Amino acid sequence: MDDPRCEALIQNYGRTNVTTVVRESLDALREEVLNGQDKSEKLEDLIGSVELKLRSQQTTLKSVVNATGVILHTNLGRAPLSKETTQAMNNINEGYSNLEYNLTTGGRGSRFDHLGTLLRRLTGAEDALILNNNAGAVLTTLAAICAGGEVIISRGQLVEIGGGFRIPDVMSQSGCILREVGTTNRTRASDYLEAMGPDTKALMRVHPSNFSIEGFTEEASLTDIVKAAETNDLPVIDDIGSGSLIDSSPFGLTHEPLLSECIKDGADLVLASGDKLIGGPQSGIILGRKDLIARIKKHPLTRALRPDKGTIAGLIETLKHYEREEATTAIPIWQMISADTESLSARASEYVNAWKGNATVIPH
Repeated sequence: MDDPRCEALIQNYGRTNVTTVVRESLDALREEVLNGQDKSEKLEDLIGSVELKLRSQQTTLKSVVNATGVILHTNLGRAPLSKETTQAMNNINEGYSNLEYNLTTGGRGSRFDHLGTLLRRLTGAEDALILNNNAGAVLTTLAAICAGGEVIISRGQLVEIGGGFRIPDVMSQSGCILREVGTTNRTRASDYLEAMGPDTKALMRVHPSNFSIEGFTEEASLTDIVKAAETNDLPVIDDIGSGSLIDSSPFGLTHEPLLSECIKDGADLVLASGDKLIGGPQSGIILGRKDLIARIKKHPLTRALRPDKGTIAGLIETLKHYEREEATTAIPIWQMISADTESLSARASEYVNAWKGNATVIPH
C-alpha cells in the first residue's frame, strides 16, 4: 500500500476500496501459487490488475456517441438537453429554491404550480400536472379517474412500449377493468358506443408511436371518440406518447399528435412524455380539464411519482424555447430533425477529414 501507484489509486477510488481489491487480488495470487502455478510476473503487475479491477467497478453510466441514426433512442437516454436547460437544472440543484414555498404569501406552495401557467399558454389546456414519466402519468390518471370501473380502448392500441411494458398491464395495475373493442385492424366509433355501460368510467385512446398496421385498417378519430363519450357524459383520456408542441411533418416525418390539437379536438385528459419530441428531461405531462387534474393531484400515486426540482426547472427552460419560437435552433433533437441535406453532407465530410480518409461519405 506504500507503493506510489497505490497512493494515486487511493486518491481516485478511496483507501477502503483499494485495500479491499488489493487483498482480494493477493488472496487470488496465493491460491494460484499454492496450486503450483508460477505467478512471479503477475505479482509484478499486481498494481496494474488492481487498477483495472477498480475501473471496472466504477459507475457504468457514461456519455456515448449516438451513431445509430435514431435521434430519439430510448437505450441511449432519449432527448439530449439544450445548454440552457442543463444550466437551469444545475442552478436549481446547487442550492435552495421555492419548490414548495409561496414567496408572496409566505406559506406552503405546490411544486406543480411552477409549470401550470406555461403549459396552459402553450397548449390551451385548462390545467396541467407533471409526474416523473409518462407510464407513471398513465397509471396515476387511470387510478385516480377510473379505478373500479371499465375503460374502453381499441384492440389495435393495446401496444407494448419499451422494456416489455404493455399498456394492458399498466391499466390493470391502476385498478380499472380493461374493455377491449373492435378488432386489431378495424375499430369504429360505433364499437365504443355499443360497449358503454353503467360501469364505464372513461374512453381511452393510445397513440401507437413507432408501431403501425397497414392495409385493411380503420381507426376511430379522436373527435369521433369524443362524440361517442359525450353521449354518456364520459371523459376521454388520450395518451399520445411522444407528443409534440410543433408539427413534425415539414421535416419529412409523419405527423405526430400535437398537445394543442388533442386539447382542441376535445380530449378531457392528454398524456405525453416530456423527454421525447418535446426535448426536455424525463417527465410525464398530464393536460386537460381542471376538475379531473384536481382529482389526479389528490391521488397518493401523484405523491409517489412527483418530479424533483431539477426536472421541473429543466422542463420550464425547455418549454421557454417553444414560447420564444426557437425550438428548431435551441433544442438538440429539433436541431437534428430540422437539419437539411447540405448541412448533414458537410458534417459527414468533416468526419471523413478528421478520420484522415479512413471513411467515405455515402450520398443520400
